[in-house]
Amino acid sequence: MARNGTKSRLFRRGDRWWTDLRAFGDVGGKREPLVAPGETVATTDRVVAETLLAGRLRELQERRRNRALLGVEAPATLASYASHHLVQKAKSGRVTEKWLKETEHRLRRAVEFFGGDCELGSVGVTDVQQFHNWLRELPNPRSGTLGPGTVRHHLNALSNLFRRAESESVVSPGHNPVASMIDKPTSREGEADWLEVHEAALLLKAALGYVPQKRDPIPFMYPLLAAFLLTGGRKREVLGLEVSDVSLDRRTVSFRPNRWRSLKTKAARRVVPLFPQLEEILRTYVFERDEPMAEGLLFPSPRTHGIIHDMRKALDAIAARAGWKEGEIRTKMFRHTYCAARLQTLDHGAPISPFTVARELGHGGTSLVERVYGHLGTVRHRSDVVEYRVENHRDTLGERLEALD
Repeated sequence: MARNGTKSRLFRRGDRWWTDLRAFGDVGGKREPLVAPGETVATTDRVVAETLLAGRLRELQERRRNRALLGVEAPATLASYASHHLVQKAKSGRVTEKWLKETEHRLRRAVEFFGGDCELGSVGVTDVQQFHNWLRELPNPRSGTLGPGTVRHHLNALSNLFRRAESESVVSPGHNPVASMIDKPTSREGEADWLEVHEAALLLKAALGYVPQKRDPIPFMYPLLAAFLLTGGRKREVLGLEVSDVSLDRRTVSFRPNRWRSLKTKAARRVVPLFPQLEEILRTYVFERDEPMAEGLLFPSPRTHGIIHDMRKALDAIAARAGWKEGEIRTKMFRHTYCAARLQTLDHGAPISPFTVARELGHGGTSLVERVYGHLGTVRHRSDVVEYRVENHRDTLGERLEALD
């Protein structure tokens, strides 16, 4: 029997069982009677004594771990451990500042629901299910409630916290109540929103005649929408483009990290073709002004001169000119639109490879691109480049184009 084993710590005083835990004196261990719940004196049953001692040892060991990790001896609470978790994530250097802020926001909601003093080990699957139900009732900025995808992000943040707690032995191995949930929410299923080529052409036409208002002072919506539709970039990728990222000589657009924003993945660093239509638009935008643009953001915020964070009002105003309702046109659909249009182009006379399209979109594989084959739409075309020109779709657009003209 090991000297520090459970049985070696037991001794008797008369017919009562005691334990010697002075080896844990740094966290409150001493010679103690082993008193069963509901009793007032030490037990006379050796089996009960061994069970009580095992529980007491776990408690003292947890105190030591918590003191080493969190600087406290009490059982780890959700609030204290959430802070520790975020600090460790930041130190790892593997997450962005945006990720940290979003995760902190989600964990704050967990603390609000469970209580900051809630012990990690006390949270069970039923508790997490109640947290899930509570999240579904929270309001969102659009006068609705949190969607399934947003709720899932909150649960994922909490699950990641429990995974760290498991790895650091703050909770018992396998204690991850989020992972143990059977029915977790999923993002909205079904085909993503996107635009047919002729619809994208109509939207660009509407942007060309757009006059910015005081409430949405973005005077360059036409070249900005063209950049979205003709590069397939993600929202922050396009909004964070610098003038130097566009090469009119090589006819390329480079997506790379800069001081304005990082990129989502390693594969997101890429170079995509500068198609003729976008080249025409950007050449005019960059050079045909009082002072040609030489450096900095390609699309700086008119108010802060930094990166633009919200362009929904301007989008709604342009969409309304072309016959869409408020909220129907959003930047994410431009990426799907590019993918669908690009899949219909030619590469040296042959249909473009899905791998090439995936690389241009910043994906590491083709699986996401292949799902977009269902986006090929009702108007098919084969050309060497991606373009959205209304003159090619006058018959299809009909009255909607006449209303703009």
